[in-house]
Amino acid sequence: MPVFFVPPEHITPTTIAIGGDLLIHLRDSLRVTIGETVCLSDGAGHRYRTEITAISKHMMSGRIIEAQTQPPRRTPALALAQALLKGEKMDWVIQKATELGIRTIVPLEAARSIVHMKPDRLMAQLARWRRIVLEAAQQSEQWVVPTITQPRSLQEICSTPEPAMVSLFLAERHDGAGLGDVLLPSDANTTVLLLIGPEGGWTKEETLMAEQAGSQPITLGSSILRAETAALAAISILQSRLGNLG
Repeated sequence: MPVFFVPPEHITPTTIAIGGDLLIHLRDSLRVTIGETVCLSDGAGHRYRTEITAISKHMMSGRIIEAQTQPPRRTPALALAQALLKGEKMDWVIQKATELGIRTIVPLEAARSIVHMKPDRLMAQLARWRRIVLEAAQQSEQWVVPTITQPRSLQEICSTPEPAMVSLFLAERHDGAGLGDVLLPSDANTTVLLLIGPEGGWTKEETLMAEQAGSQPITLGSSILRAETAALAAISILQSRLGNLG
């Protein structure tokens, strides 16, 4: 059974209260009954093996049997700045990136993005993406739920660099370093930011902007991959090199 996330305020030293959508899912979809054991998490590095002790219309209660703490991270965290993609491609990238252990996802508004966020739809879209992230984190038994930020432009990302961050800029038809060869940091307090462009690729101005901001151009080889394929291939290579996959 996957790990399910509950708000930290619902957790006491000995008990956990489950409500809302998770209650409906456990009670009505998974048919969890009194006496069964589920794995719950506060999303902040703590898991609780919990025996269900009561079920009502509005709440499910459990007794904590065992508590676990996330082992210290020994490798850099990964962040993905993904240019907005059309249709369900963006949903798919967000879901799979979460399964692969991404810690932060930044929807990126690129010059050639086919999709552009409408202000009146922004909050609904963010809520949808956060539900996808939550479900993917539960299914893949992550310790934490990745953060999805507000959409940002490449200029915003480049003009406000975060401390302890290494930026890698995926550029097609580039003769520079391959992602399998680029030097990666070893400090666990560092974040590696991966910048992935839209279906139409980066403009020359965006490429120059990223390079001037210190982002290192990298390549996945001679093949030109679709934007969603490139994102997942790049994340998988990074996680494998960091020892988190394979």
